[in-house]
Amino acid sequence: MGKKDPRVDAYIDKAADFARPILQRLRKVIHAGCPEVEETIKWGFPHFMHHGILCGMAAFKQHCAFGFWHKGLRGALHDLGITEQAFGPYGRLTSVADLPKDALLKQLVAKAAKLNESGPQPKPAARPKSKTPLKVPADLQAALKRNARARDTFDNFSPSRRKEYVEWITEAKREETRKKRLKTALEWLAEGKSRNWKYER
Repeated sequence: MGKKDPRVDAYIDKAADFARPILQRLRKVIHAGCPEVEETIKWGFPHFMHHGILCGMAAFKQHCAFGFWHKGLRGALHDLGITEQAFGPYGRLTSVADLPKDALLKQLVAKAAKLNESGPQPKPAARPKSKTPLKVPADLQAALKRNARARDTFDNFSPSRRKEYVEWITEAKREETRKKRLKTALEWLAEGKSRNWKYER
């Protein structure tokens, strides 16, 4: 028998008007596809558990997102002729009409549940470590020199965490966006925060 979490009810109640029907329908079909599923809140969003994380959903200002956890489901989606664009975080759900038919979604939930029951996902092959030293852009270097607290945080971060900030800043397509990200990065670093601190436990 499945288990509902009142925190998920509260999450749906607080969602925007357009989002509530999407979340309610997803929740209903997930329970239908996996009657033993248990709800919880992880990283601030509703997740559904069955031998690990089965799937999760989220509501944002202008869209909802939904995604399965097990990578093996991608093959099942392909076999059913569905592209990953049908789901968040691969796609944007703005109305109930964006969702697959209930019967198909229920089938996918059941398939995902069986994949979870089969055991842990295979670990991805380890990526070869890059031997190229991280190149910190000049504007970030200059900003760090002017902010000792931010510089200390950045210098004491692991290479991967420093890279997250560097890539976030350098990937900005507009100069205005780059300056805004640089300012935000300095504020977060001065507070000892990583680039993805919002999503960390």
